[in-house]
Amino acid sequence: MTRRLWRSFDWILLGAVILLIVYGIAMISSATRGTQDLADYWRRQALFAGSGLIILLVVAAFDYRFYENLHRPLYILTIVLLIVVFVVGGITQGVQRWIGARAIQPSELAKIVVIIGLAKLLADRDGEMGQLRHVLLSLGYILIPVILIYLQPDLSTALMLGLIWLAMVLMAGVRVLHLGVLALAGVVASPVVWLTLQDYMRQRILLFIDPQANPDAYYNVQQALISIGSGGWLGKGFGNGTQSQLHFLRVRHTDFIFSVIGEELGLLGAIVLFALFTILLWRILRVAAIAQDPFGRLICVGVAIIIFLQTAVNIGVNLGVLPVTGLPLPFVSYGGSSLWTFLISLGLVESVAMRHKKLDFE
Repeated sequence: MTRRLWRSFDWILLGAVILLIVYGIAMISSATRGTQDLADYWRRQALFAGSGLIILLVVAAFDYRFYENLHRPLYILTIVLLIVVFVVGGITQGVQRWIGARAIQPSELAKIVVIIGLAKLLADRDGEMGQLRHVLLSLGYILIPVILIYLQPDLSTALMLGLIWLAMVLMAGVRVLHLGVLALAGVVASPVVWLTLQDYMRQRILLFIDPQANPDAYYNVQQALISIGSGGWLGKGFGNGTQSQLHFLRVRHTDFIFSVIGEELGLLGAIVLFALFTILLWRILRVAAIAQDPFGRLICVGVAIIIFLQTAVNIGVNLGVLPVTGLPLPFVSYGGSSLWTFLISLGLVESVAMRHKKLDFE
């Protein structure tokens, strides 16, 4: 039985992920070259990747329906951790998101838990999501973690959870009329939301609308555009980017690592990156298509949408077509919590792939 299960393991998906991680480690190494306090970040990322891949295999080894039974305790644990952040979490640059020395980021765990919990809730109501009460129940499920994450403050992750909900309820068969009513309610409430935003959040949005209003605050986006634009077709060569190597580009190993790729590896390097993400998303959606139940299918949809959206938003910020958000590029940007989150989510997808058909014990 075990051998037959692992035969259905999606090795192409795993290969695409490993190539993305290797790509990221190489670019982190280049981006942090010459910066003493960041010099070993690529080694740390490699350790995160090695341990994360082991976790992926462990998660895949368990039947994904096992996690279905754990959705309530996982949800409660996540809420507790999000509350603990406000009690013992350290404040870094005005935000309070980590427990310990940036060791645990509960908002990253919330992404996985929300996907599992929503998949369970929607699967139990398969064929019934045309009823408004079920839509409101699913919305209420994500409101508590969204509010707690928003108060950290972390608007981008809170919005990401909301978009995960939207994609999953659409997949579950929600009526467009009900979404329209909720959208109208959101528009009515938008002035109140605007007033509750932190000053730097409002500034980012206003800066996106009118970059000339504050050229100093627009500096990093401008440097990112210069980096990408100067890379041309083939780039300036690995480790030879001027904006990155001369440190004109800030947070180049996290939020703006795509700009380093564009400058040093050019359009060709970006195309390779896009190709790897395309293969990864294709394999996840393939698993969703062959999943044997709504719960497994919805897990895959949730994982695909979070990877796609976070990739699109990160690259959009680097290209100046979206406001600055602080979301890392999946599998590529530096960050242990983010990398582990995505690898755990892929472990869930692999678990669905391994069990997409009933085993024959004859």
